[in-house]
Amino acid sequence: MTVVKTSLRNFLAHKGRMALSAVAVLLSVAFVSGTLVFTDTMNTTFDKLFAATSSDVTVSPKGAAAADETPSQTGKPESLPASVVGRVEKSEGVKSAEGAVSSMSVTVVDADNKNVGASSGAPTIAGNWTENDLKSMEITSGHAPRGPTEVMVDADTADKHDLKLGDELRTIVVTGDLKAKIVGIATFKVTNPGAAVVYFDTATAQRGLLGGTGLFTQINVVADQGVSDAQLKADLAGSLGGTYKLQTQKEMADAGRDSVGSFLDVMKYAMLGFAGIAFLVGIFLIVNTFSMLVAQRTREIGLMRAIGSSRKQVNRSVLLEAVLLGIVGSVAGVAAGVGLAVGLMELMSSMGMELSTQDLTVKWTTPAIGLALGVIVTVLAAYIPARRAGKISPMAALRDAGTPADGRAGRIRGAIGLVLTGGGVAALLVSTGAAKASEGSLFLGLGVVFTLIGFVVIGPLLAGFFVKVLSAVVLRVFGPVGRMAERNALRNPRRTGATGAALMIGLALVACLSVVGSSMVASATDELDKTVGADFIVQSNTGQPIVPQAQEALEKAPDIKHVTEYKLIDAVLTTPDGKTAKDELVAADPTYAQDLRRETVGGELSAAYDKNSMSVGDVFAKEHDVSVGDELTVAFKGGESAKLKVAAITSDDVSVDKGAKYMSIDTAAEYLTPEKMPKNIIMFAAADDGKEKEAYAALKDSMAAYPQYKVQDQTDFKQDLKDQIGQLLNIVYGLLGLAIIVAVLGVVNTLALSVVERTREIGLLRAIGLSRRQLRRMIRLESVVIALFGALLGLGLGMGWGTAAQQLLALEGLEVLEIPWPTIIGVFVASAFVGLFAALVPAFRAGRMNVLNAIATD
Repeated sequence: MTVVKTSLRNFLAHKGRMALSAVAVLLSVAFVSGTLVFTDTMNTTFDKLFAATSSDVTVSPKGAAAADETPSQTGKPESLPASVVGRVEKSEGVKSAEGAVSSMSVTVVDADNKNVGASSGAPTIAGNWTENDLKSMEITSGHAPRGPTEVMVDADTADKHDLKLGDELRTIVVTGDLKAKIVGIATFKVTNPGAAVVYFDTATAQRGLLGGTGLFTQINVVADQGVSDAQLKADLAGSLGGTYKLQTQKEMADAGRDSVGSFLDVMKYAMLGFAGIAFLVGIFLIVNTFSMLVAQRTREIGLMRAIGSSRKQVNRSVLLEAVLLGIVGSVAGVAAGVGLAVGLMELMSSMGMELSTQDLTVKWTTPAIGLALGVIVTVLAAYIPARRAGKISPMAALRDAGTPADGRAGRIRGAIGLVLTGGGVAALLVSTGAAKASEGSLFLGLGVVFTLIGFVVIGPLLAGFFVKVLSAVVLRVFGPVGRMAERNALRNPRRTGATGAALMIGLALVACLSVVGSSMVASATDELDKTVGADFIVQSNTGQPIVPQAQEALEKAPDIKHVTEYKLIDAVLTTPDGKTAKDELVAADPTYAQDLRRETVGGELSAAYDKNSMSVGDVFAKEHDVSVGDELTVAFKGGESAKLKVAAITSDDVSVDKGAKYMSIDTAAEYLTPEKMPKNIIMFAAADDGKEKEAYAALKDSMAAYPQYKVQDQTDFKQDLKDQIGQLLNIVYGLLGLAIIVAVLGVVNTLALSVVERTREIGLLRAIGLSRRQLRRMIRLESVVIALFGALLGLGLGMGWGTAAQQLLALEGLEVLEIPWPTIIGVFVASAFVGLFAALVPAFRAGRMNVLNAIATD
């Protein structure tokens, strides 16, 4: 009980010093808890939606795309005959059956030709209004569509785009444009995560979305009273045989959950990964805090030992303080995590993905995980300082506060750090010489881990050298104040090394990702310059196929030398060695050989576009011992089988169309009916000589009526690629900002505790003439040099990681290494400002010290 009282008394006595460490725990736990609450809420939202929109049993075509698959590239979903509805109605256990039409291969624009679809990546869905829709929606304005010129839209879409009754919408589908006026607005009874939904009457939906009446994409079946969904499914299987896909409401909901599960998992584990980085940085802060507190309480602990406290009691006392810190920080972190989840929901809503706080889900496991993580990490971080406290002897009560560093321990630490760093560097070098990316990735990971740990361990050794170098450049210009700041930073290399290491981790990741991102852009740009011969590229923003009317407009544009079609065709390939595999073939016009220059290692690429011919990549050829002249059996999905001659083998030492197998569209048309022939997912165009500007403007004008497609020249395409990678990196940098914030708190805490430790010294300096302004400057300069030390280590380490990663990615075609020097230099300079910011409060408090009281401090 005495240990508990002592721990509680010490914790409350140093609550100010513990506050920043508690904030570090709070931020880390908040990120974990917020991520769990956010993903659980997303799951709850989608579960409710899928449950509300599914009937007891759903009947759909065997070949219908699963919820997590890309919609049919023909532009029309798989369908079944309307006559099946009658067969279903006659089946045992069926109360009612209703045919439904639904397609996601649509684009809806308003009267100003602006896309009214979701901007969050959620689909735009068009279909017919059914009784099943009444389970999830209700008409709150107007009425359901009754003819080909009427359409109903969901309320969320109407609100976002200021749509009202009487406004005209144009729905762009492969069969043509459907123009209709809004006659109704339906509101979701459950949360709509962002999809835009439009409804037509059944006949219009069938003609427009499926190309003819008498077809449905699915049948919604309601069970008789007392008949379970499983029993109804079994009865329908008996009456329909194995011709169609049957799914219960639960199976449909599970399939829908799986379709968004991969997206949610990526988001969840990525955010938890960054929370782990924040925890790692927080460990340094906590270690520093307890190390300094133990050093400052050396005499106090010595007195406790002198009056009978055992080593174990002292050890337990410090660890109990850590437990208290972990509990306080974790409880606040869990609460902050719920707030963070709500903030993320608001952010997603502003981006178009609507999430309601009514679905906010906080499972009991979330606070349990947050509390456990916070306490365990805090106790582990405090373990070494606690052991050090337990080793303080009673004689320490007779000495001044603080204990000298153990020279032997420092030498052992340095040796271990050098071994780890050397091993890590060796692993990185091995990864750069790997023959395959899969082999080198393991060594790359080991190299990153070992060099990181090695730099952390030898941080105190590095601090002595780098702080002196930085001081010579940065601090010496400030005269005696600069020299004092340098000596303060060098006074305790272990503390400086740990503080700098916290900042090092976040900046190392920033530098690594910057190098990889810049190299990806440079490599892709170089690859495009070498291989892409087309002047213009036309494709959808959302991956939708190019509808025939848009293709026709494109082909009619003036000043165009040629237009190339590009289709992806699913097939099963059988090689001469008897192996079969699902694959995707590229069917294109022969002009594609001009639009994309591909090096061949066998045969001529132009010959691949001859009748019943094709090309394969050299990797595929080596794996299956395929040579020019061999025949492959190709079973086209939805079509016939063919024997195609391998006329060319292309090099796979590229990043564009890597592994692609080419054939002509005419060859594909022989084995696929027009209804099964996929639409173009991308098209290329070349301008007449000297007419590039005119052709570009003409293409833009011709595609103006179809806002879902973008026309890009090579400059646009490169910029788009750069922007996409830049946006991804910005998100990552934003998440890494959490780790950097925790590192800044570490600098603040180190300085604050250092000021307390040096109270008497500061008083003496003030007494012999050091002004408040000079004192504050000294502390700020000390902070700056510590921050720059951490930045120098982090950026150097990160560039090493990034260079090794690029060498590994070169095996996948990303051959250009580019160091983003403006970013690296900008981050280094920004680190100095981080140091200045971190020193504001400690410097202010030091400047306000009473000189006499400071001198009198024991």
